[in-house]
Amino acid sequence: MSPMVFPVSQRPIWGNPLLTLVSVILLFLNCTKSAPAQTARAAPAPTVRDAATVLAAGDLKQAETELQSILKTAPMNVHALNLLGIVRVQQKRESEAEALFKQALALQPEFAGAQASLGLLYVQMAKNDLAIPHLREALRLDPGREEARAALINVWRGQARIAAQRDDLEKALALLIEARKLNPNQRDVQYDLGMVALRMSLFPDAIDAFHQALELRADAPQALYGLGRAQLGTAKFDDAQQSFERYVQLRPADASGHYALGLALEAQQRTAEARAEYEKSIALQPQQTESYFHLGSMDVDAGNLGAAQEKFERVLRRAPLHAGALTGMGQVKFQEKKYSEAADLLEKAIAVQPRLRQSHYYLGLVDARLGRKEDSEKELQIARQIEHEEVEKHQTVLRVLDPDQVHVPERPPRQ
Repeated sequence: MSPMVFPVSQRPIWGNPLLTLVSVILLFLNCTKSAPAQTARAAPAPTVRDAATVLAAGDLKQAETELQSILKTAPMNVHALNLLGIVRVQQKRESEAEALFKQALALQPEFAGAQASLGLLYVQMAKNDLAIPHLREALRLDPGREEARAALINVWRGQARIAAQRDDLEKALALLIEARKLNPNQRDVQYDLGMVALRMSLFPDAIDAFHQALELRADAPQALYGLGRAQLGTAKFDDAQQSFERYVQLRPADASGHYALGLALEAQQRTAEARAEYEKSIALQPQQTESYFHLGSMDVDAGNLGAAQEKFERVLRRAPLHAGALTGMGQVKFQEKKYSEAADLLEKAIAVQPRLRQSHYYLGLVDARLGRKEDSEKELQIARQIEHEEVEKHQTVLRVLDPDQVHVPERPPRQ
């Protein structure tokens, strides 16, 4: 039995899964002992096998007639009840279908077919919380039911997506872990899990999930990009470079890919190559901020204050509260010995992003130049504390469901 695919886009549930269910029923019935032969004079009574064959061919009217005939003489035939429920679903008579599936389960609770049918019906009715226990029970009773497996994975992926949109990342992660247990070879589940782990800064787990996704489909661009981001988070800059290089080979016109490759190269102090990638990113998408910001930061490091200021001003025209650019401008003013202007810029940066170590560090230096000794010591102490916390977090081996969380850095730390 081949697996059925249920994308999160909520394709109607009773298409191919219906054929799968009917095929399972036919297979089961063909393995059972045939009914005694009829005499030549008597018209053969319809059997569940006959009704399933007609239903699989799409003749709902004839299938219903045969099933009603069977149930008149055998009202407790759970297979007939289940098949009639499937007919009712096809007729869009969902409440009647639900009653028939429940009737079959009341007679035979461990009937995997009816458990699967009821679960699939609840998915179609957008009653996922009701669907989950029936789909799980169907798989417990019959692990080979791929239509139930695919539907359950689809439900959990959808619920995880909603949870992630609400920033309930722990719930999203737990749902995707359950989905991966059902089918570790589904690329979309691995990718979704990688993205949630990345948002939680569970970088090793994100790397593992993205690697799994890429094993299932080599050179998938989104998985490559996510892998590179996770590798940046663990300071595996050479690995990140290779991931982003593969990404830009696949999507050479994507400005974000060149920007990300620039980050990996900058972290390795390969300034000229990083600058080239940032400039490619700007050429592809001139109206942006981050590549200009990083070019400005490299200009500050090189002592090109005029060029740095021009780039930071460009960023701040588009994003007046860009903490990095405010800090960069503060550095420029500090180097120019314009300490009051520097202090104003750095204080604005801290108001936007209070845990930006570089802002506190330079504000401490500025306060010292302005004769604010106590303020200077306070800011420098904050900078040291943030740096200490960042080192501790990088030294922590993060695993799935680790309660500690780390903020994803906007850019790799400068050396």
